[in-house]
Amino acid sequence: MAWKVGAAIAGLLGLVGVTAGLGGGADPRRASWRETYRPPAEIPFPDENPYSAAKADLGRRLFFDPILSGDGTRSCSTCHLPDLGWGDGRARAATRMQGDMDLRTPTLINIAWQDGPMGWDGKFKTLESVAAMPMISPSNMNLPMADALARLSADSSYAAAFATAFNDPAITRDRLEAALATFERLIVTGTSPFDRWIAGDEAAIAEPAKRGFDLFNGRADCAGCHSGWSFTDNSFHDIGVGTGNDIGRGRFKPTSVALRYAFKTPTLREIGHRAPYMHDGSLATLEAVIDLYDRGGIDRPSRSRAIKPLHLSATERADLLAFLKTLSTEAAPDLTTASFTTAAPAP
Repeated sequence: MAWKVGAAIAGLLGLVGVTAGLGGGADPRRASWRETYRPPAEIPFPDENPYSAAKADLGRRLFFDPILSGDGTRSCSTCHLPDLGWGDGRARAATRMQGDMDLRTPTLINIAWQDGPMGWDGKFKTLESVAAMPMISPSNMNLPMADALARLSADSSYAAAFATAFNDPAITRDRLEAALATFERLIVTGTSPFDRWIAGDEAAIAEPAKRGFDLFNGRADCAGCHSGWSFTDNSFHDIGVGTGNDIGRGRFKPTSVALRYAFKTPTLREIGHRAPYMHDGSLATLEAVIDLYDRGGIDRPSRSRAIKPLHLSATERADLLAFLKTLSTEAAPDLTTASFTTAAPAP
């Protein structure tokens, strides 16, 4: 069982238990659905990389420091900006030459609950393994790992920070990755209107949004993939986007027709701050996303059997949009990331 920080995230977010409070015309299943969106009690950390405040503070510093790029102009935060929902607001991530990468920058929100392979196409086995690829990539941060470790070792303040975090002065790739991942697991969504409603505040969201919640979990079955508190099943699906060489999980499972255009289900948390949408940023607005699902995307053998035209009415579209908007906090996160530095205290 994974080692977990003993701080209740429910307390962090200011949430309490669910109160049903069904309104007029509500789907009779609404109360049971609401139970599935209760916040988890703890932020999970793996046994092989347990939480410590020193490690998290070191990871935060590394995340925002351009010392990890060849020419000192890029950092992890170049593509993962707190005020853009921990993405970059681009259709596809920018190369250091200001070209386009193959895929859109994924958000880091609630990354602690991302199970299984990570990345749009599942190229990363663990969160710890994510940092190295952009760091050493010539089109991204363009810094060989050996050079990165040498730079950090030559900096006396980093040497002291690593020694404190790991009780040993050696600066290694594994420790660099562990520190970054520890900080990133503290990037937790703030309290949204939806969270207040789940906690029992019936006035937190309006009736159209409540009807949208029923639709999301009921006839539209959006929750089939965007499930639970973090709104993702952590799996890969072809929802009818992606063509030609723009392939997803099939890149690593080439014999699977079903996975050819299958991309990882993203969280819907802070969705209002994270336009454009899809793995390729091809949809500019949430209205366009709803339209895609309404028509069922591209009809092809690999498309998920759960994806089919919905034939939503104008009112249903508006209700679904109203619900999606409740999943974002009213204000974007502070650029200083002050609320994420030590969100979970040591056990």
